[in-house]
Amino acid sequence: MLTETLLTLIARVISGASVRWVESQPDTCQRVYFANHTSHLDVILVWSALPTPVRRLTRPVAAKDYWSRGWLRRHLAKTFNAILIDRMEIKVHQSPVDLMLREIGRTHSVIMFPEGGRSAGDVTGEFKSGLYYLAKKRPDLELVPVYINNMNRILPRGEYLPVPLLSSVTFGPPIWLESNEPKTDFLARARDAVLRLKEC
Repeated sequence: MLTETLLTLIARVISGASVRWVESQPDTCQRVYFANHTSHLDVILVWSALPTPVRRLTRPVAAKDYWSRGWLRRHLAKTFNAILIDRMEIKVHQSPVDLMLREIGRTHSVIMFPEGGRSAGDVTGEFKSGLYYLAKKRPDLELVPVYINNMNRILPRGEYLPVPLLSSVTFGPPIWLESNEPKTDFLARARDAVLRLKEC
């Protein structure tokens, strides 16, 4: 509890993040929060932006090869109860989507970054298929777009010390996979849902 509170405060001080909810509200129902990805701090920032009751039921998805290196990263990953994905061992019988679904059960929500890796600058890359298959296997989950602004400047690629600047986290209205919607159409629509929040 103490580490969680301290981590949340540190994330907010470093980023100066303002949190906005556009046509949606915090809720403990099961959700998939999907966001653009430009910094290693994105995971902590979105997680810490959630109200405490929601945050304690929400598990970020993170890269095992990064968050398993060193005691501090391992401790942080344990603190926010991360679902660590081994990007080196992705196989048909070791699907990251199936792992996520097992880990969240019927209680927890998840934070994910559909671009896969971090994008450079303000560019939001194309979404990979994980979000589509997650929505297809669990159509009951609310899919909430999230736009993170300015984190690429607070912790630029290759840097280890954050630069204190103002940022924002904007949560948008939920979307769902529509009946018979093609994968490419859905992923484009989901990406657009995130990008539209940039103007809010």
